[in-house]
Amino acid sequence: MAVAKKIAESIERSSWIRKMFEEGARLKAIHGEENVYDFTLGNPDVDPPAEFFRQLKQLSSSASKGVHGYMSNAGYPETRTSIAQKVSREQGIQVPMEGVIMTCGAAGALNMVLKTILDPGDQVIVPRPYFVEYGFYIQNHGGEMVLAETNEDFSLNVGNIESAITDKTRAILINSPHNPTGTVYSEKNIQELSDCINRLSAKGSTIYLISDEPYRDIVYDNVSVAGIFKHCAQAIIVTSYSKSLSIPGERIGYCAVNPGCRDFDRLMAGLILSNRILGYVNAPAMMQRIVASLNDIVVDIEPYKRRRDLFVKGLKDAGFTFTEPSGAFYIFCKAPGGDDVAFIRHLQQYNILAVPGVGFGGPGYFRIAYCVSEESIKKALPVFKRAFAEFKA
Repeated sequence: MAVAKKIAESIERSSWIRKMFEEGARLKAIHGEENVYDFTLGNPDVDPPAEFFRQLKQLSSSASKGVHGYMSNAGYPETRTSIAQKVSREQGIQVPMEGVIMTCGAAGALNMVLKTILDPGDQVIVPRPYFVEYGFYIQNHGGEMVLAETNEDFSLNVGNIESAITDKTRAILINSPHNPTGTVYSEKNIQELSDCINRLSAKGSTIYLISDEPYRDIVYDNVSVAGIFKHCAQAIIVTSYSKSLSIPGERIGYCAVNPGCRDFDRLMAGLILSNRILGYVNAPAMMQRIVASLNDIVVDIEPYKRRRDLFVKGLKDAGFTFTEPSGAFYIFCKAPGGDDVAFIRHLQQYNILAVPGVGFGGPGYFRIAYCVSEESIKKALPVFKRAFAEFKA
């Protein structure tokens, strides 16, 4: 066998995104790229802020000795200090520099955390639907993903999460703003979940609340993202600048740990070691220096909001049912007739590409990524309407 059995199985499980990518390439070759409406990938298309380019130009012209050398496994102290100040503002508690580790994106941060806290057979509870890679990341480190159903509007059902907790539970992993639904968990929802963890912690259990937050700055209608640190001591944040600065290809992110975490020093030592031995050390040097100076800078989210509003109105007019997203750049629609795979195949006949919800643990839905041009959305909406009207479940 060319690859390990586990990888062979993983290839099959992740095949929907691969299939949609291949189908998109085929349709574009036949009909022309401008005639194919591709809403599959969450690849931000809004340009990075002008300040990013100014910093990039300035740093790239520097010839200071050692500027491209290795640094501490946790990252540059000045970068970690800057980000600790940012996290402190967002979370409403004082977070020290020692609680921040620079990583190769949010994916690198999450794998680092899971490697540090999981023993073989340990469980991580994940609300369903979920970001498609979570199961693979947990499996990477010998863990088991346990799914907990969310409410109909995709808010957290804390009762379902609590029912899923066993003596093997090591963490609860949430994502807000959420991929694929665009949901932002309310302060009340986070408080309820934290109360559950805090009760167990008081009895001696160590269950971490891990919050994956790369879309934190992409929210609409005066919605705010609740800080988890002020509610839960056993809390860890993983995130990146992929969406907030629109630089996913630069692979720069960080992990921040609540200073009130039990055995904080030991946990941080484990995280820093895992960052190194996973091969993610170090987070890109130039990007560390750039983001340290851009903590108050965010990409312009107005284009995303306009696109969301276009889609919300157009899809409602066409007859689709969905919960209006409050953040990120996704809409998770109910598939007419309830068969998401059948409806996705139907959409392909109209040169529309989306991802079936089964790929996110949410069968019966499909995901639309609206990080595309407004022109493409305007052209696609009448086609969505026709596809909906002509679908026979």
